[in-house]
Amino acid sequence: MSDNDMTLIDPRDVAAATGLLSRLPVPVDTDLATRRGARAAWAYPIAGLAIGIVAASVGQIAIWLGLGPMLVAGLVIATLVVITGALHEDGLSDAADGLWGGWTAERRLEIMKDSRIGAYGVLALVIVVALRWQALGGIIQSGALWGPVLAVAIASRAPMVWVMAALPNARDNGLSHSVGRPSLNAAYIALTIGVVASLFVAGGLVGVIWVAGTTAAITMIARAKIDGQTGDVLGATQQVSEVVLLLAISVALT
Repeated sequence: MSDNDMTLIDPRDVAAATGLLSRLPVPVDTDLATRRGARAAWAYPIAGLAIGIVAASVGQIAIWLGLGPMLVAGLVIATLVVITGALHEDGLSDAADGLWGGWTAERRLEIMKDSRIGAYGVLALVIVVALRWQALGGIIQSGALWGPVLAVAIASRAPMVWVMAALPNARDNGLSHSVGRPSLNAAYIALTIGVVASLFVAGGLVGVIWVAGTTAAITMIARAKIDGQTGDVLGATQQVSEVVLLLAISVALT
């Protein structure tokens, strides 16, 4: 591995992170991305910026067309789902099924790997999507769009890096295992980006505090139930963080 591959920050990590977390057509140096692995995780929040720009653009067009706040919010969320390939939503449902549906770590991991969705997964998706839709609709009704959408898209992806660094891989295969574990320094960079983005919107500081609490809770639950983290746990972390941030912004604007 070259010295360049060992550096903490490489600008090309942004493309690698965006290619991993979305379906946006970005040019990715596959060999470099493979060598960098989890070192590129610091750029997850910046990948969120690209994702948020696309979603906010769709929302802005919907506003120009005269659609109401709730319809605009629905289109923004639908755009987020499409351009991420429902990556995080899938993780949320699988994590909910596995963490609450099994009695042993082995069984929980087995359930999380199963492509079928159970009651816990369905309920988690319904509750989280409903909360995102209602909160974002209220935010848009108050006259805000770009700031909240971009801030949340960035900040909600920072806790994923912390969970990756704080917990070992719970299984010896899967997406999270293939990426590896980032250093704490990479996690701190990601968290700093997320915090700074949050502070640009109303309720951002409260949101940061709430996200810290929920991320700590997810970390403790994952450690207790499967002794580590998986890609599904990371997806659940992003979704819960997004909900919490949207709620904090919504409260601040009402």
